Formats: sequence, C-alpha cells, structure tokens
Amino acid sequence: MAEKKADTLADLFHEKSVFVHMGGSWGKTQELNVIKSGSIHYKKADVHEASVKIIDNTAILLNRITLLAAVGGNEVTNPFMVTEVYIKIKDKWMLGSLSFTKLMTPGQ
Repeated sequence: MAEKKADTLADLFHEKSVFVHMGGSWGKTQELNVIKSGSIHYKKADVHEASVKIIDNTAILLNRITLLAAVGGNEVTNPFMVTEVYIKIKDKWMLGSLSFTKLMTPGQ
C-alpha cells in the first residue's frame, strides 16, 4: 500500500473484501481507487506488536502500529490496531477484511 501497487493488491484483495478506515468503510474497488489516487498514502508504519491466529482456512492478523500517512494532503500520525482477515481459497490466501481501529494511547 505504501508503494501504491494497486495492480498487485488487486490480486490479493478478494472481490467481496471490505475495508474500514477512520473516514468510512468500503469495498475493493474504492480501496484500490484510494490507493491509486493517493487520497490516503501510507508513508511509514512502525509495528510494535504483531500476532497471527489461524482458524481452519482463515488467518487473523493483529498489528499494533503507529502510522504516518498523508490524508487529503495533510500528514497525520495515529496509533492503530490493524486487523487483517485472510481466507485461503484453493491454496491461495486472499484478503477478506482490513480494519484500522484508532487506539486511545500512543503505540510505543
């Protein structure tokens, strides 16, 4: 996402995938448009904690991060818990959901 590789990400995102940001929620097409346009540009993510839980053909990744991003032309830094849900379909992992939850305390 930081490198704006929308074509590569399009192969990773499931057709029914959902994305939750501070500004709203939407599907695959709008997320790819956001990445291409740079309306949200992920500049740097400091990862403080990461975990993975596998349940059958589902993987849930939790990452506590501090994210530096450009949103609407303004640089912002926020602490988030990022939840990624992947589904294994025919031996290929695909992103089903990506959610950014803003934390009330800084992520150091």
